[in-house]
Amino acid sequence: MFNSVRKCLKKGKRVIFNSDQGSQFTSKAFSQILESTGIKINMDSRGRVFGNIFIERLWRSLKYEKVYLNDWKEVHEARTVINEYFQFYNYARPHKKGGIMN
Repeated sequence: MFNSVRKCLKKGKRVIFNSDQGSQFTSKAFSQILESTGIKINMDSRGRVFGNIFIERLWRSLKYEKVYLNDWKEVHEARTVINEYFQFYNYARPHKKGGIMN
């Protein structure tokens, strides 16, 4: 995981890294990577289930609508389908706001 973080940081960096308190995000090694590049760390309070509800919903939708339904043989196949799904999810898929489709 740390190599992935370092690769991402070579492409660009954010001012703040938001996460829950998962063990991978609270590890000293992970925190040091972010802090050494000047990225501030923001974590939801322990037990706060709604802190990242929108991203959790995205991952659930992706898994149930694409990942669990496919058996990809190559990584590039998965990347293509997932990239297409993100475009669909962000720009074409109906979303609810306050219980009303918009």
